[in-house]
Amino acid sequence: MRERSYEPDAVDTRWLGVVMHAAFFLLLGGALARFLLRHPGEPRTPWIIALCVVLAALHLLGPGTAGAGPRPTPRRAAWLALVVVVWMVLVVLAPSFAWCAVPLFYTGLRTLPARAALVLVAVLTAFVVAAQVQLAGRFDPNLALAPPAVAALATAVFLQMERHTARQRVLIDDLIRTRRELAASERREGTLAERQRLSMEIHDSLAQGLSSQRMLLQAADRVWDTEPDKARAHVRTAASVAEHNLAEARRFVHDLAPADLARGGGLEDALRALAERESGADLTVRVHVDGEERLPRLPDRVQSALLRIAQGALANVREHAGASSAALTLTVLDDEVVLDIADDGHGFDPAALPDTPAGTRGHGLPAMRARLRALGGTLTVESTPGEGTVLSAAVPLEAHR
Repeated sequence: MRERSYEPDAVDTRWLGVVMHAAFFLLLGGALARFLLRHPGEPRTPWIIALCVVLAALHLLGPGTAGAGPRPTPRRAAWLALVVVVWMVLVVLAPSFAWCAVPLFYTGLRTLPARAALVLVAVLTAFVVAAQVQLAGRFDPNLALAPPAVAALATAVFLQMERHTARQRVLIDDLIRTRRELAASERREGTLAERQRLSMEIHDSLAQGLSSQRMLLQAADRVWDTEPDKARAHVRTAASVAEHNLAEARRFVHDLAPADLARGGGLEDALRALAERESGADLTVRVHVDGEERLPRLPDRVQSALLRIAQGALANVREHAGASSAALTLTVLDDEVVLDIADDGHGFDPAALPDTPAGTRGHGLPAMRARLRALGGTLTVESTPGEGTVLSAAVPLEAHR
């Protein structure tokens, strides 16, 4: 997504520039009208009119207030110097043009660096005071104090606006930078989550299927010469596992549900198909379901996770437990679903398991816990050496309805 550039004071600058232009021309026109009404036909009148035209043209053709920016340029500084010189000559010839300095305050503050702008404001203010005293014909404390007060007020307001604009610009820059960092963090987290998902999917489906094929083919190789019929049965079972693995791989690439669930029979049929596929001469797998009437209400995410956990658990039973039988028990309650996988193998000490990352070969428990954690569930392992193992996966249903 492209980010739009935003200058925080762009709209305010244009609006204030238009106001200052309008104010300048009103003051210039008013001063010219006053001069023409009070001093008609004087020798200096053509010069006054010519200087007014030049000053108006400079405001119209130059960069002016609308073109001012945060960084002064030589072109704007030269333009401002010319405007100030023309204005000073005009004030010397006709003091009534002094109040045109008010818009020039803003123009100078926008065009020059801070110190140079303050010097310019002081010079313009001095000219205004001198012009007002000359126009009055006598010294008046009000005329001497009012222009500096107006200049100080205008300068203070402008500098406060500039500081506010600078703070706003910093905040917006921080916001944009934070948004970029947040987007990058979300991308990284998404990448890590996808890697973990891929790791668990590969471990619980493709890797476990390949492990079963290897064990079946090794068993066939051991009895190939002495029991050819049994060897061929092992090969046929390995071929069936390979076919199922191929279907899993195709659906895995397209991020679809497990192949057993995709057939439309639901979790119970998927578990029975898994048990039939894992059962053989060395291992018998049974399935028991308690609460079949509630099965259709199970969310797809929960069914998929429980089937993957059953696949991983049975693969571990076949490869590590040395068991002759295993049982899958699915219990569906109103607020929870529990899948128990029990075997009569040689068992192990759960506390002695190494802290192995999810997806590592031979250690599928971290992957199962990660799946359940994503659903708000828990995994419990009960095992004692020599007495088999019971693995229990529980998922609350309230959060998935």
